[in-house]
Amino acid sequence: MTTASRTSEQRISPVFLGITAIAAVTGWAVWTDFASSRGLAVFLFVTSAWVISLCLHEYAHARTALHAGDITVRGKGYLSLNPLAYTHALLSIVLPVVFLIMGGIGLPGGAVLIERGRIPGRWRHSLISAAGPLTNLLFAAVCTAPFWLDALDGVPDDFRFALAFLALLQVTAAILNFLPVPGLDGYGVIEPWLSYNVRRQVEPFAPFGLLFVIALLWLPAVRDGFLDVVNTILQGLGVSEVETSYGWSLYRFW
Repeated sequence: MTTASRTSEQRISPVFLGITAIAAVTGWAVWTDFASSRGLAVFLFVTSAWVISLCLHEYAHARTALHAGDITVRGKGYLSLNPLAYTHALLSIVLPVVFLIMGGIGLPGGAVLIERGRIPGRWRHSLISAAGPLTNLLFAAVCTAPFWLDALDGVPDDFRFALAFLALLQVTAAILNFLPVPGLDGYGVIEPWLSYNVRRQVEPFAPFGLLFVIALLWLPAVRDGFLDVVNTILQGLGVSEVETSYGWSLYRFW
């Protein structure tokens, strides 16, 4: 493969650049209160920023796999940050966005296709799985930085509430992704350390792991308990439950 073709495969996708532009423009509209509909601006800003975080999540899996030994990720378009290039675009992008709109929770997406046979060493496999949710934690740290740095002077209320809600999405996605449930990244972290027999027994349940988590979250008691944990973490980062609630209210402009 030539250097030119490798560069092309890793060039940032126009689709991702377009989503980033939407986030930038709508973020500016929220900050300046330029839009006639505050809620619509918050909705577009948070949704586009959420899709960006999903792309970065999958990119982190692919980039880590590349350095671990799977050079095939170059030709699959994963390094271009194009959300349309993912093997499970429905799970990686569409379903998390729908779940966000319906429930206000950051649902983990499906992982990119990694050729694990090319990668030696259990630690590398664990790191590949952990890279995605670690990206969500980094995104959450960026969103909450104005809060825990006490740098909110001059930040408009709507923008602050939107950041608070976006941070909640990142924390929920990270926690859910790290659950040791087959099909999620948390299980991918521990899977290399399990015996062959255990992995064979668990393998049939992997396609249903995400559906199982979704079903549990629809139970009020489970959902409320989960959100209590999330809000406790956010409060430690200086983000109050009131701020995330206002952000959720603005987001649901309809």
